[in-house]
Amino acid sequence: MNLATNLEASAFFFANNPAVRQAGKETTYAQLNERANLIATGLIKMGIAPGEHVGLCALNSADWIAFYFGVLKAGAVAVTLSGALTKNELSILVPHAKPRVMFTTDARLEELTRLKDSAGLEKIICPGGDLSLDKLMGMGSGSFKALDRDRFDIAAILYTGGTTGMPKGVMLKHEGIHFSAHSVSHSERSTETDVALCFLPFNHVFGQMHILNATILSSGCLELLPSFDMDQVLEAMESGRLTKFFAVPTVYMRLLTLGDLEKRLGRLRYCFSAAASMPVEIVRQWKERTGISIAEGYGMTEAMPVSYNHYHRHVVGSVGQPVNGVEVQIRDGSGKPVEQGHEGEICVRGPIVMTGYLNDPEATRAAFWDGGWYRSGDVGLFDTDGYLYIVDRLKDMIITGGENVYSREVEEVLYTRQEVQECAVIGLPDREWGERVTAVIVPKPGMRIVPEDLKSLLKSRLSSFKVPKEFFVVDEMPKNPAGKILKRELKKKFVGGNE
Repeated sequence: MNLATNLEASAFFFANNPAVRQAGKETTYAQLNERANLIATGLIKMGIAPGEHVGLCALNSADWIAFYFGVLKAGAVAVTLSGALTKNELSILVPHAKPRVMFTTDARLEELTRLKDSAGLEKIICPGGDLSLDKLMGMGSGSFKALDRDRFDIAAILYTGGTTGMPKGVMLKHEGIHFSAHSVSHSERSTETDVALCFLPFNHVFGQMHILNATILSSGCLELLPSFDMDQVLEAMESGRLTKFFAVPTVYMRLLTLGDLEKRLGRLRYCFSAAASMPVEIVRQWKERTGISIAEGYGMTEAMPVSYNHYHRHVVGSVGQPVNGVEVQIRDGSGKPVEQGHEGEICVRGPIVMTGYLNDPEATRAAFWDGGWYRSGDVGLFDTDGYLYIVDRLKDMIITGGENVYSREVEEVLYTRQEVQECAVIGLPDREWGERVTAVIVPKPGMRIVPEDLKSLLKSRLSSFKVPKEFFVVDEMPKNPAGKILKRELKKKFVGGNE
């Protein structure tokens, strides 16, 4: 089994159909498959063996897709990193993943070159790097069949933050990603005539599994944007080509502010939202104005998708029913299943579940109950029809604009400032972003907190979406008898009037 055979099948049956369209340029399935073959055989000639790590650190593009499938065809593992990582984040993730080769852009060349020795990085592929992508492909052959892999072999590693704030590399197998793509395609009734807009980054599970792999499996076309840009999104919609639209809730909220939204949708037939909870009122407004329902599903980097609202029956407010072949249980704190309708931790078992966290057996063990049940850390419940509802999160993860922010990662940076005695980072409700990253700080005696100074530091160390939008200074933190800061009490204190 090899996930890349999905591309080969689409190239066989729909060779001349567009696979990717970006900035007016089309790449057919035959062309995309040939480029992936050239990359795969080029990597093999470089000495890349099955199971070895090869990295991608760039924004969405047709070259990114070709390189990704080239890595898979060669039997290697695709380590997909955000093209927007800061220097600090890159210096942590690359040595942890230890890719032998990295596909990137000239903008990251200097940073990656400094990491070569510590990360075991041998070759950087970009125009100014050890070799360009064209030179790599010049070493290869356009005729090649994906190397056969065991269905349990790792296909890709995606990074996510843990509740400790430290990054975790989620290892996903060929079988799991293929199963995910098939489940999504089935639920959305996808065909080769569909055109899906994608501005969500391919290093994110939503972009890579839900959009990229599902579209390639169903032989549809990906209309690519390197990142979100409202004008470009509207231009793509008005082209009349799009049939499917995927976005986080904040994007739908922004689109609803347009007075002539209804005239801009062309032949759009399907809308989907994930990565953050979608307010029911937004779904209602969207349906009322466009005639199209916004479907929601549930998943995470470690298991995607868990549940899905089927094309034929959306239940607003729910994240759908478990996909076929995936088991979901609601369990209490001791690991025992609870009765239907009762709240508990969502636990998942099935082919979509990760193999584990890279280089972290302890975290892997902690993530599972006996019997292979993955612990999501999310609180949910089932209704009488088997629809799943997300109630809350057990962990201190903040979801802002569809991006995950882990509080301790931000807190660790804040604690490097001498004027900070104690701090806690929390998420407060926000109409646009879902949650607003907020920092609560106790200053050291006799010292003053200057928010702009803290923002400047945070922006130099973290991605922009992780930087708090608000800072509150307090005299003391609410704590339990053991001295642990009670973040839930902070949320109660500051939530009033902030929505």
